Amino acid sequence: MTFLQQSLYLGFVISIMAYLCGIWLKKKLGGAILNPLLVSVVLVIGFLTVFKIDYKTYNSSAGIISYLLTPATVCLAIPLYKQLELLKKHFGAILAAILSGVFTSAACIFAMSLLFRLDHSTYVSLLPKSITTAIGMGISEEVGGMVTVTVVCIIATGIFGNIIGETVFRLFGIKEPMAKGLALGTSAHAIGTAKALELGEVEGAMSSLSIAVAGILTVIAVPLAAGLL
Repeated sequence: MTFLQQSLYLGFVISIMAYLCGIWLKKKLGGAILNPLLVSVVLVIGFLTVFKIDYKTYNSSAGIISYLLTPATVCLAIPLYKQLELLKKHFGAILAAILSGVFTSAACIFAMSLLFRLDHSTYVSLLPKSITTAIGMGISEEVGGMVTVTVVCIIATGIFGNIIGETVFRLFGIKEPMAKGLALGTSAHAIGTAKALELGEVEGAMSSLSIAVAGILTVIAVPLAAGLL
C-alpha cells in the first residue's frame, strides 16, 4: 500500500490503464453507456477507494496528463484546416449556430439557478460547463466560481453529450454533417469532438471550430451573465 502511494507514476498508470479498459469494453460489448471516459472515471474512483489512496496523492502523480490537454486541443485545428473551404462557404450559418448554442447554454443555467435558488458562486461555476477544461477553469476562477465544481461539470457535460449525441440526432432526424459537428462541439467541447471525429471528417472539423469559437464567446458572455444573479 505504501509503495503504491509513494509511486511517482501511480496516477498516470492508473488513468491510462483504466481508459484502455474502457476502450476494450466499448469494443467488446458496445452500447453508448460504455463510454471509455466514463468507464475510466468509475474504475479510477473504485481503485482509489479500495486501496485507500487519497485524491491528492493520485493527482500529484497524474498531473502529466493535464499538461497534454492544451496541445491536444490545439491539434484539433488539423481537421478544421482540411475543411477550410467549407468553413468559408458557410461562415454565417456556422457562426449563428455556435452563437445560439452559447446563448442557450447560459440561458438554461440562469433559469435553472433561479428555479433551484442556487447561490452566486455555484451559478458562475456552472456557466462555463460547455467549453473545454483549459478555458473553463480560467473563466470560473476569474468570476469567483469554484474551479473544482466547474471541472466536474465540464467533464460530466462532455461525457453526457458524447453518450447521447447520436441518439439525439436520430430522434430529431439530424443528418447534415455540419450540424452534427457544430452541435457536439458547442455543447460537449473536446469530448463531444471525439465523438464527432468518429462520425466523419466534416463533423470533426466543425466540432473543432466550435470549441474555439464557443470558448471565445463564452469568455465574453460569462462575465456579463454573472452579473444577472
